[in-house]
Amino acid sequence: MSIVTVQLGQCGNQTGHEMFSALCSDVHGSHGLCSKKENEAYQDACKERFFCEEESGVPVARAVLVDMEPKVISQTLSMAARSGSWKYNQQSHFCQKQGSGNNWANGYSVHGPRHKEVIMNLVQKEAEKCERLGGFFTIMSMAGGTGSGLGAFVTQSLRDAFPTSFILNHVIWPYGTGEVIVQNYNSVLTLSHLYQSSDALLVHENDVIHKICAQLMNIKQISFRDVNQVIAHQLGSVFQPTYPAEGGSHYSRNPLGDLMETLVPHPEFKMLGLRNIPQMPENSLAYSTFSWPGLIKHLRQMLIANAKMEEGIDWQVKPPLPGSSIPSSHSPNKPLHFNTSIANLVVLRGKDVHSVDLGSFRDPSLYTSWLNPQEAFNAWKTPRAFNKYEKSAALVSNSQAYVHQYTKFGIEEEDFLKSFTTLEQVISSYSIL
Repeated sequence: MSIVTVQLGQCGNQTGHEMFSALCSDVHGSHGLCSKKENEAYQDACKERFFCEEESGVPVARAVLVDMEPKVISQTLSMAARSGSWKYNQQSHFCQKQGSGNNWANGYSVHGPRHKEVIMNLVQKEAEKCERLGGFFTIMSMAGGTGSGLGAFVTQSLRDAFPTSFILNHVIWPYGTGEVIVQNYNSVLTLSHLYQSSDALLVHENDVIHKICAQLMNIKQISFRDVNQVIAHQLGSVFQPTYPAEGGSHYSRNPLGDLMETLVPHPEFKMLGLRNIPQMPENSLAYSTFSWPGLIKHLRQMLIANAKMEEGIDWQVKPPLPGSSIPSSHSPNKPLHFNTSIANLVVLRGKDVHSVDLGSFRDPSLYTSWLNPQEAFNAWKTPRAFNKYEKSAALVSNSQAYVHQYTKFGIEEEDFLKSFTTLEQVISSYSIL
C-alpha cells in the first residue's frame, strides 16, 4: 500500500525532503547481505510506498508540499530535482506570499479555511494515483504557525475526507530554550487538536536530535539540515520495508496499519517515540563492529531509562522485580524514573537478523498491567541492511516517557491537571472583563 506524505511549513518541507533523500539513497545503495531477488523485492516495496514512476524513469515522491511562503518550497523542489535520483511532482505543492507569523490561530483559523479546497484537491489527486492507499503521513513542527496551526487544520480535513484511512502525524518538538516566544501555546494547541484527528503522533525532540548530532555524529557546527538528516535516517529505519511477522516471506503491504495495530491498542494513548541504534558518522562505519546481543541490550536499557541515544545511558535504572508492588511516586524505593510501556516495536535490519534473541523485550515488568506482554511487543525484521549499517535496530515505543520529562524533577501528573485548571480559570476570568 502507498503512503501520501503531506509536508507542512518550513520544518515539514525541509524534513520531508531529507526523508525522501534518505529513502532513495538506501534503495539505490548496496544491498550487501541479502540476495538480488530479496533486494529487488525490497526496492519494489519501498517505491510502492513512497514513490511513483514517471516516464523518464525518475521516481516521484508521493507528497504534497504546503507552506504559506514560497521560498522553502522552491528550494525543496529544486534540490530534489537536482539530485537526479528522485523528484517531487511540480504540480503537487501550494504556497502563498504571506506566512502565519508563528501564530497558531492564523494558520488554523485563517489560512486553513481559506485554502482548504486547493490543498485538499492536491491531496485527493495524490491519493488517486495510489493503486491502494495505505494512509497519510504528515510532517510538521509544533512551534511555528503554518506547520502547527495549518497542520492541525489539514489533519482534521484529512480525517473528514478520508475517514477510514490511517493518519500518522510526525511532529517536531521545539527546542527547550525556545525558537519562538509563543511556542508553548502553539505546541499545546497543536497536540490537543491532533489528538482528536490523528491515529498516532510520532514525536522527535529537537534538543535530543541536536545532542545526537554533537555527541554521536561529531558535527561541530550543527545546522537544521544536520538535525533533519538524523530525523530522516531514524524515520527510514522504521518505514523502509520489513517482514511484519516472525518467519514472514512477504514485505508488509500496509505499513501504517501494521504500525497502528502494533503500537496503539487504545485511542487514549497515541504518543510514539523513536530510538535508533547505532548512529554514527559514515566514515566511522568501516572501523566499527556490532553484535546483536550488545545492540539489543543497549536498546532495552535506552527504553527503560528513557535515554534517546546509546551514549550516557543510566544503567542503574531497573524495572521492578516480578511480583513486587510498585512503590508510590514519593517512595525512596521507587525505581529510578522507570519508563513503563504500553507497547513496543523493535525493527531489526541486516546480517543474521532472524537469529536475534528478543526475549528481554517480552519481560512483563516493562509493560502496563492491563495488556498481555505477548501482545504488547512485536518485532519486524529484514536481512536487507539499511543505509550502510551491517546491523541496525530501531525501537518505536508507546510509553510514559513524556510525562517522565517532568516527574523526574518532582512534578507529578496532578500538577499538570492543577495547572490546566488554573489556566482555564484565568481565561474565564479575563473573558468576563
